[in-house]
Amino acid sequence: MAEAKDGLISSFFSLEITGKLVGAFREVTNLGSENAIVEDKSRGPDGKYIIKKIPGTLKWNDITLKQGMTDNMDMWKWRKMVEEGKVQDARANGSIVMYDTSGSPIARWNLTNCWPSKLSGPAGKADGNEVAVQELVLTHEGYERVQ
Repeated sequence: MAEAKDGLISSFFSLEITGKLVGAFREVTNLGSENAIVEDKSRGPDGKYIIKKIPGTLKWNDITLKQGMTDNMDMWKWRKMVEEGKVQDARANGSIVMYDTSGSPIARWNLTNCWPSKLSGPAGKADGNEVAVQELVLTHEGYERVQ
């Protein structure tokens, strides 16, 4: 019988993009993939319909990362490349790494040909006392969990 293990507890995430940026993030969402479902209908020997569900087209989810805004301009410069139509130059391989509360890496996903499809600045009020948060959305052509 397999040994029961505790779930991983994340403290923060990092994004490592070769030659583009490195940053720490407090939230990562939509890291995943899905297949369209195709229904194959046929008739059995008794004339009744048999519906078999099979996987269709694979789709990689766009990944959303959120972080406190700093004076670092790397993400904004990377996004500017796409805005100027230089998507091929913006594409890069990279990794999202999850860290535990002691700062040790506990999970890693390597991304293929990712690029920033959206970058949003902070929302807030001038009289608020909150950290300004920016949001980066990455589009990619696949990932693999390697740790």
